[in-house]
Amino acid sequence: MSVMTESNVVTREVEIAAKPETIWNLLVDPKQVVRWMGQVANFDARPGGEYRLDVVPGHMAVGKFLEVDRPRKLVYTFGWEGSPVEPGSTTVIFELVPRGNGTLLRLRHELPNVDAAKSHAEGWDHYFERLAIAAKGGNPGIDPWIAEKGSK
Repeated sequence: MSVMTESNVVTREVEIAAKPETIWNLLVDPKQVVRWMGQVANFDARPGGEYRLDVVPGHMAVGKFLEVDRPRKLVYTFGWEGSPVEPGSTTVIFELVPRGNGTLLRLRHELPNVDAAKSHAEGWDHYFERLAIAAKGGNPGIDPWIAEKGSK
């Protein structure tokens, strides 16, 4: 994985041993998303459609889909209910590039400041490990962050 955090922008490039269509479904199908991130997902994956993801207890991510180009590019606004990073206040861009039998997944997440970028970089790293396992047909298991937040 290529890792960069520059000012308020998180960028990642992750090679995943799965076809773009497989990864696409893991990004937009609510039943597939919760295999690797979150507890409950409600998505209307079309431009203008809403995005709601109960990531861990007490943390609801909310936004709207801006661009949906299956299986190449996904863009949505993003933020957290009850947080300084308000719903819809940031932009997440995924690009899926075929690479042989796999996919290069590119992420760009623009955030309001460096501190927000650092904490979100940690989150994306955590979830991309789980996404790679799910994309290969594996079971990433129960997210330890859900178990940790749920026990507090």
